[in-house]
Amino acid sequence: MTEPRTVRVLTRKWPDSPHWEFDAVRLGVDALGQWVGVPRGTWLSKPDKGFTAWADHVVLIPHDAWWVATIYGTDPDRPVDFYVDMTTPSVWSEDESEVRCVDLDLDVIRETDGRVWIDDEDEFAHHQVLLGYPADVIAAARASCQEVFATMTAGAAPFDGGAGRWIQRLRDLRSV
Repeated sequence: MTEPRTVRVLTRKWPDSPHWEFDAVRLGVDALGQWVGVPRGTWLSKPDKGFTAWADHVVLIPHDAWWVATIYGTDPDRPVDFYVDMTTPSVWSEDESEVRCVDLDLDVIRETDGRVWIDDEDEFAHHQVLLGYPADVIAAARASCQEVFATMTAGAAPFDGGAGRWIQRLRDLRSV
């Protein structure tokens, strides 16, 4: 297991404008990627708004994929089960104190009732023109979105409940 420490998570909008950012606790790494925890009460913000996390959750930052997954587990206060942002592949700072990616609008969400859907297709289409997404970025975001949707619908890892151990690790660290 990786020694827990604070990691700054910075998401941007194309090509490099501020978007969501927050501090998280680095929990560890496995075959799926780096896991960071966001305890209830953490402040998450972007330039025009912010909020306090109302449920413990973890964020999976894949080793080399065009998405980042927020996973809530079974917390009764969770807003959704899974919220996956299509992004550019994440890049870690040299000392691994910060991780960055560019949010590409498309999201795959699983509600607490099990419904899986794709959000912000209209925003993605609008930003392709307004922000000038390159053709390869558009193609990668679309392909990633379809792959995540199929994986989530099938209930395969990491959307199979296996993240519960990372949420428990976050809670165990808070109780120390």
